[in-house]
Amino acid sequence: MLSTELLTFYRQMAQRDLTIVDLETTGFKPPVARAIEISIIKANLEDGIQQQVTHLINPGVRVPEHITRITGISQAMVASADQSTEIWPACLPLLETGIFTAHNAAFDYPFVKAELKLQGQTFHKPSHEQFCTVIFSRLMLPDLPSRSLPNLVEHFGFEVGRSHRAGADTMACWLLAKMLLTEVCETNDAELLQRFGKQWLPMQEVTKIFGCKQAIAQRKLHLAGLEPRISGRSKTLMYQRAEVERVFWETQGRQTSLLE
Repeated sequence: MLSTELLTFYRQMAQRDLTIVDLETTGFKPPVARAIEISIIKANLEDGIQQQVTHLINPGVRVPEHITRITGISQAMVASADQSTEIWPACLPLLETGIFTAHNAAFDYPFVKAELKLQGQTFHKPSHEQFCTVIFSRLMLPDLPSRSLPNLVEHFGFEVGRSHRAGADTMACWLLAKMLLTEVCETNDAELLQRFGKQWLPMQEVTKIFGCKQAIAQRKLHLAGLEPRISGRSKTLMYQRAEVERVFWETQGRQTSLLE
């Protein structure tokens, strides 16, 4: 989305009921990996937190040692917890209402879908009913070196307890969302758009803005003289949002003039 569309979207999020979700899991890809802890917060900016529920889950699979080291959740802890068949049907009514919110929704949402599918339940939230605070923090906090949740907890001094436990991480996600959404509501358009413009975008996001294949978008940026930043071990090409959108609008202007 363009910056102006993002601004509209996040101001709408500030008026909505949020369902903040965090999972601890045995791995990265469901359904092979399973959820071993879930926490859900129901909240909005006007009323704050209305409810939080947190459950350890016994999925009937082994908890890898490296997961125990990260989360502190042991095999013995999940062995004494309620079964997945009990936890997920109880959580479904909470998950079905409100905007699905998570710090990296691209991780938590597929797990929720997969776990509910194992219980014979269908769960679906369209993109306009999902709110990812990782993506939001990249827009609102472009100058920070990291937007990982533990680093944001440390940076802002959120008192939430141990990171990589679902209860603490949902609370951190809520505090972050509350702070940044409040800022969106209280800051003028020009200042916010200027801040959004500092974000660095990978090519896959650039192609979404241009609505064309990657090679075509990359050629447009090259012809406009934009030089990418190379990021990370994967050598990802990154372009600054303000410059990408400038080229987009210039391209749109040329196309419009050709049609006149």
